[in-house]
Amino acid sequence: MCAAAAEHCFHIMIPVVSNYCSDLGVPTRNAYIVDEIWEELAKAKYLEWEEASTQRSWELQRLKEACEGALREKHFLDGSETEGFLDDPIVSVVSHLKKLDLLGEVFRKAAEDDTPSEVPDYLCCKITLDIFRDPVITPSGVSYERAVLLNHLEKVGNFDPITREPLYPSQLVPNFAIKEAVHSYLDKHGWAYRTESD
Repeated sequence: MCAAAAEHCFHIMIPVVSNYCSDLGVPTRNAYIVDEIWEELAKAKYLEWEEASTQRSWELQRLKEACEGALREKHFLDGSETEGFLDDPIVSVVSHLKKLDLLGEVFRKAAEDDTPSEVPDYLCCKITLDIFRDPVITPSGVSYERAVLLNHLEKVGNFDPITREPLYPSQLVPNFAIKEAVHSYLDKHGWAYRTESD
């Protein structure tokens, strides 16, 4: 199954598993199958990104080498055409080196999305510090991963872990804005699908 199809299935399965568990009287937070589906989806998406990233990296490297070669050839041809006419050949060399530096910067920028870095804090759960899968927002405005917060409410008590204000499961609202931001981020930064078990 391709990663896109798996992702589509995952988004369909969350409400189905949640409703099924609710119908059976089983708390949704215990529906470990959603986590297993997410793990498999993340692995598939990460492997898909890794393959595409490797291909892009090779293509960028070949293109960079071709551009550097063309710049060197242009510099050589410009130097041979104007030989004896330039007041300062050092200016020509400095100009050539600046062009090479600019070219290198362009290719560094092109590779940025494929370079792992820190996931922005606003896309991560305040408890686990992992990227959101199913974010919910509390009345105090803090977002958490649904399963983690429900576990906290069940085992620790009915209060917000950060604000310490009273909090009940019925007060949690899906945070679709953050969920969409996470999907957008993951589409652009496939490396962020990597999980600890990879």
